[in-house]
Amino acid sequence: MMKKKSIYASRASLVLILCQVISALDVPLDSKLLEELLQPPTITQQSPKDYIVDPRENIVIQCEAKGKPPPSFSWTRNGTHFDIDKDAQVTMKPNSGTLVVNIMNGGKAEAYEGVYQCTARNERGAAISNNIVIRPSRSPLWTKEKLEPNQVREGDSLVLHCRPPVGLPPPIIFWMDNAFQRLPQSERVSQGLNGDLYFSNVQPEDTREDYICYARFNHTQTIQQKQPISVKVFSMDSLNDTIAANLSDTDIYGAKPVTERPPVLLTPTGSTSTKVELRGNVLLLECIAAGLPTPVIRWIKEGGELPANRTFFENFKKTLKIIDVSEADSGNYKCIARNTLGSAHHVISVTVKAAPYWITAPRNLVLSPGEHGTLICRANGNPKPNISWLANGVPIAIAPEDPSRKVDGDTIIFSHVQERSSAVYQCNASNEYGYLLANAFVNVLAEPPRILTPVNKLYQVIADSPALLDCAYFGSPKPEIEWFKGVKGSILRGNEYVFHDNGTLEIPVAQKDSAGTYTCVARNELGKTQNEVQLEVKDPTMIIKQPEYQVIQRYGQVSFECIIKHDSTLLPTIIWLKDNDELPDDERFLVGKDNLTIMNVTDKDDGTYTCIVNTTLDSVSASAVLTVVAAPPTPAIIYARPNPPFDLELTGQLERSIELSWIPGDENNSPIISFVIEYEDGLHEPGVWHYQTEVPGSQTTVQLKLSPYVNYSFRVIAVNEIGRSQPSEPSEQYLTKSANPDENPSNVQGIGSEPDNLVITWESLKGFQSNGPGLQYKVSWRQKDVDDEWTSVIVANVSKYIVSGTPTFVPYEIKVQALNDLGYAPEPSEVIGHSGEDLPMVAPGNVQVYVINSTLAKVHWDPVPLKTVRGHLQGYKVYYWKVQSLSRRSRRHVEKKILTFRGNKTFGMLPGLEPYSSYKLNVRVVNGKGEGPASPDKVFKTPEGVPSSPSFLKITNPTLDSLTLEWGSPTHPNGVLTSYVLKFQPINNTHELGPLVEIRIPANESSLILKNLNYSTRYKFYINAQTSVGSGSQITEEAVTIMDEGKMAGILHPAVGAGKAMASRQVDIATQGWFIGLMCAVALLILILLIVCFIRRNKGGKYPVKEKEDAHADPEIQPMKEDDGTFGEYSDAEDHKPLKKGSRTPSDRTVKKEDSDDSLVDYGEGVNGQFNEDGSFIGQYSGKKEKEPAEGNESSEAPSPVNAMNSFV
Repeated sequence: MMKKKSIYASRASLVLILCQVISALDVPLDSKLLEELLQPPTITQQSPKDYIVDPRENIVIQCEAKGKPPPSFSWTRNGTHFDIDKDAQVTMKPNSGTLVVNIMNGGKAEAYEGVYQCTARNERGAAISNNIVIRPSRSPLWTKEKLEPNQVREGDSLVLHCRPPVGLPPPIIFWMDNAFQRLPQSERVSQGLNGDLYFSNVQPEDTREDYICYARFNHTQTIQQKQPISVKVFSMDSLNDTIAANLSDTDIYGAKPVTERPPVLLTPTGSTSTKVELRGNVLLLECIAAGLPTPVIRWIKEGGELPANRTFFENFKKTLKIIDVSEADSGNYKCIARNTLGSAHHVISVTVKAAPYWITAPRNLVLSPGEHGTLICRANGNPKPNISWLANGVPIAIAPEDPSRKVDGDTIIFSHVQERSSAVYQCNASNEYGYLLANAFVNVLAEPPRILTPVNKLYQVIADSPALLDCAYFGSPKPEIEWFKGVKGSILRGNEYVFHDNGTLEIPVAQKDSAGTYTCVARNELGKTQNEVQLEVKDPTMIIKQPEYQVIQRYGQVSFECIIKHDSTLLPTIIWLKDNDELPDDERFLVGKDNLTIMNVTDKDDGTYTCIVNTTLDSVSASAVLTVVAAPPTPAIIYARPNPPFDLELTGQLERSIELSWIPGDENNSPIISFVIEYEDGLHEPGVWHYQTEVPGSQTTVQLKLSPYVNYSFRVIAVNEIGRSQPSEPSEQYLTKSANPDENPSNVQGIGSEPDNLVITWESLKGFQSNGPGLQYKVSWRQKDVDDEWTSVIVANVSKYIVSGTPTFVPYEIKVQALNDLGYAPEPSEVIGHSGEDLPMVAPGNVQVYVINSTLAKVHWDPVPLKTVRGHLQGYKVYYWKVQSLSRRSRRHVEKKILTFRGNKTFGMLPGLEPYSSYKLNVRVVNGKGEGPASPDKVFKTPEGVPSSPSFLKITNPTLDSLTLEWGSPTHPNGVLTSYVLKFQPINNTHELGPLVEIRIPANESSLILKNLNYSTRYKFYINAQTSVGSGSQITEEAVTIMDEGKMAGILHPAVGAGKAMASRQVDIATQGWFIGLMCAVALLILILLIVCFIRRNKGGKYPVKEKEDAHADPEIQPMKEDDGTFGEYSDAEDHKPLKKGSRTPSDRTVKKEDSDDSLVDYGEGVNGQFNEDGSFIGQYSGKKEKEPAEGNESSEAPSPVNAMNSFV
């Protein structure tokens, strides 16, 4: 299916012009014309009729008007002239009639209340504004009143009155609590239109003391608050309790339970009421009912239906709202309140009145002298409004006479007008509900014709479409319009043209021969003018190959074609749509130049695809349907590389391009991603295939760029996600014609290999770059900056040419141009090369060395003259070497070091020098050939530095209180050694370091015996060497003195070689391992003895051990008493003492002496009480001299360890 539509850039504006009536009010005349034409005043902006102002801010009364000449302004106040010059608080804006009353600087808004009217006047008439009533906003305070608490029985109705102060404009009412939270409303509790809060029935949860009514005055942004109202709801239970407390037992009392009641209307009262509303306003009707259960409200209109789309229910259906009411909405509206016990209703008789509204408002008239016209002013309203006319703001009955004017009710008829008839007329339509005031001017003009369409405007249309040529004009009297084609063409007439009243020429069916120049001529009795426009007729845009209906299996690939033909001067754009919407944002959708390809099709791709072609003048489209079907059941899908393309075809052969097309092979279940095109040059490199280009997998044709003098063959390789196919069979061969070379060799260089030659090299052209047989090169050179001719030589297809006999290192201009049997390549660009270099001739002079520190020096030299470098200056080399160490005075093998400084530098830093040494250096200049002569050797010395660490530290001959230390001198003394510093400190078993002792040793010493050390102690030693500069790095070692088992403490001795005291030899026994182990063993033994003691103490009776042994040979087999868990044989038959209350250890782990039956007192603790060596108690067995064995007399339940320990307290 194909549809076509034409777009015309000018048609929208022409349609407007066709509908225009020549009048100052409606015609969009250009600004230049408006500036030149005389025009009576027109009010463009004014304040509203009822203007409520903020008394705290300046009053701005707007009045803006336009006219030619610009109008002047005046005001009336309350019907009399308002002289603003006499009131210092009132000013008028420049070039405007807007008044500003300065209230903020002392003015009183109340003093400017009244009715204001603005008049705008010029020589053509006077326009007036509406009567603007100025009233300042008022937000009075609430009158003070004493509010009694409301005490209500549960289930009764209640109304809380707001009675807000009367403000201007009326305030907005809402109810909140002390926390400024809106009180929740529902079908049971709601606010009425008058602001009162209605309770259909009260519940106990309604009890609160902060029902507060707020009035918000939006104009002044203030909120007034009524005093809080208290509500207390008495439930039946609490009421019965109250009554019972005040009556005797003989009284009969009892409150009835909450009784349900049928609905009763709280507002409006009675059965009927009336309401008057004005047309166009919002009608609000309200019904709120009391009752229990809470009544539901329903609304109906008697004898009709509630208006659809304009009816809304608010406040839980208690309010009926009808917007934009009209006279048809008058009638009786009934609200019905209903609950389970009955219903109540109220009828509201609504009358819709109407302030005046326009049927036909008067429109401005632009007339020519002698013409006729009418002003019509028709309005309606209820009651019907009265129509009155004014001329220039004065009632027409007392206005100056005009013989061309006749008033006929709501119409003024003008005949044979003259320029003096120009005036502004006002129509006033009024009734008891308001008024309308409209200004309309009559402007009598005598103007020669003017054409407003731009000169030589260009119109472009599509062939066989209509063409509309503008000739917008103005003149008074109205000009006559004529059209001509061509410069000297005849006037256009006939059925093939349509002439519109606004001057537009329409060619219903424009053809190619309709194009050309058209002339519009406008004339009236005051003159004539003309204008030319141009018409171009374009070929239509067509889709010559439309997308076609396709059925595709799921996960396949589909392509829609949209090949177009269009006018060569128009630029088309192609848009694809799916189901009349944009294509999905999916990389599977590939939009080509003239096709749409969908890869890996899914079910959601099913639909209609549309190709839309747009130009600036027309648009065409074509659609096709895609149906996606499921693939037939197949065995497991095997994915493989695609089969090679086939049927390669060469078409469109040109000298430098050709079109290659092919048919893809089977993609083997993996869509083809791309095609790779390769070529073979059978003329220059037969059998070698080169990469040419790569195209998307949806493309099966490609335009290939070719080079001259190449015998081309092409092959195509398909690529999918699995890999590359085998190459296709080669295409037929195509030999391109020979041509001049297109390019010259690249990477041309000129570098001499010897001091007297110049070697010119380049990268040769490849075979297919030769563009023809007989490839050669023209090599040209000449010395730069010398007025010399080019020297040229033509060489074979090589890449080097040597020019001999050149001066040493001079610049040459070089160029290499390719040529073949057909001619030369384009003129090559020049490059700069140099002949061969030679070694530099002179050495750098004035070499200076500045020693910065013991390891760093800075060397300076003067640069050599560039002419003596005889080559590219690459930099300078500094050779330096150590001659000898000043501390050892011994020479060694000289190892020279080299530092290279790139470029034309004249200084450098020498790092890594050895302190206190003698060095030599020289400097040489370097070019591409090599190094120049060396400068004279410069000698310099480095100062002393800090030494390296001693070469070794050994500790030998450990004794009880001494150690022998030996060390070697530093490998690098870096100066004259002044001394050695030895430091040492003890280390305890927790690896903490003790106090540090320091000893200074002469530089010529290499060993030391340290005496008076602590025995069996580890020491850490540090030693370093010193020069006059400072201390070097140190070397450390640790050693231990020999243990002496016979001594427990030591004596302080003076330190060896120093007057300071050494650390004490007394050993901290608590830190010794053997002592810690001994203490642990003793603690464990004591713990075991304690446990054995307390086990024996808790065996139950106070009998001699001998008797217990005789009576019980094996206590382990004795039965246990079930009541207390003790062994039966130890029960006390004489007294059977029970354990006293509290005999167990209390929570605070203390045992009182008098509360314990198991204390040591019972065992005779005191004079004879003592423990045996094994910890058993023997106080009551003092007569027995032998240790009794403790055999199996333990209790079957071990005592609590806590109790056992507390027995010692």
